Amino acid sequence: MNRIIFYITTVILTFCAQNLAAQVFDYKAEIKAVEEYRTGIEESEKQGLQEDILKIEERLGKGEITKEEAQAQKEEAAQKRALNIEDKTSIANSQIALLERNKTFKAAYEREGYNNTFQIGRFVKLTSGPSKRDTTGTKDRLNRRTFSYLVFAVGANNLVTDGAVAHSDFKYAGSRFYEWGLTYNTKLSKNSNLFHLQYGLSLMYNDLKATDNRFFVDSGKETTLETNAIHMEDSRFRNVNLVIPVHFELDFGKIRHEGFRVGLGGHAGVNVKTKQILKFDTDGQKTRQVTKGNFNVNDFVYGISSYIGYKSTSLYLKYDLNPLFKDNAVDRNNISLGVRFDL
Repeated sequence: MNRIIFYITTVILTFCAQNLAAQVFDYKAEIKAVEEYRTGIEESEKQGLQEDILKIEERLGKGEITKEEAQAQKEEAAQKRALNIEDKTSIANSQIALLERNKTFKAAYEREGYNNTFQIGRFVKLTSGPSKRDTTGTKDRLNRRTFSYLVFAVGANNLVTDGAVAHSDFKYAGSRFYEWGLTYNTKLSKNSNLFHLQYGLSLMYNDLKATDNRFFVDSGKETTLETNAIHMEDSRFRNVNLVIPVHFELDFGKIRHEGFRVGLGGHAGVNVKTKQILKFDTDGQKTRQVTKGNFNVNDFVYGISSYIGYKSTSLYLKYDLNPLFKDNAVDRNNISLGVRFDL
């Protein structure tokens, strides 16, 4: 049953990753957005010219300039706006040709109140500021409240025994954890980038390497560490959990994932696989023994977690509130510290 759950989970994550890739490289949507921007160039520049003329008239009315100077400035403003229309249209046409030729393009992420695009390997601001035309054509794409990310985390793993992780029965450097999955980030306020909610689906691999040539033995009542009579080159105990992580996030950057971030939340899910891997070297013969089973591990997992970082990289801490084993006399809770990447 655990194997079936594991395979189903792998298929789900693969499907989600493919969907994410399709979102990131949707060049047709990019073409449509640039075309919508191009159709509004002339209207936007005409509005800008009207504003320029009003300012010139105000200066003329205040006596700051003469009629001749006002007329010259109006002609200069009209010429500037005409050149803007020509240049911006040319840039938009080049952008569309680039997208049609290469068929792939990484979408420009949201810039509050601006319509940004990509030109010859760099971001170019095609508009000087927010306008009605800027936000109607690309609002859904550039100002989306929810984005999706691939998550990968790696670091040190261990067990808290009797409330302490010091003097552990497991190697600090050799025991590791891995996590990968898909997460969604929703901005909670339309007008502020500060408050976010992160939620998704992840696979967590928690590995433990016992010290002093020991390994886990399930006696039926308790799972304990025992010393092996045969020298082992490696003793590894692995748990794979499928969890739903949820975090409340404070993003102090002006743009999503472009500044300092802090997240606090937790996770809950199920154990999908447990196995122990032992490696021996006896008389020059290398042996690898893999034992899959329940080992009296809790079927359900839940815990708290937090991260603090900059842009897409964070320092990541998670702690399981449930003991690793069901009926042991001494509780052992999994704890992990590492680096998390929101890609």
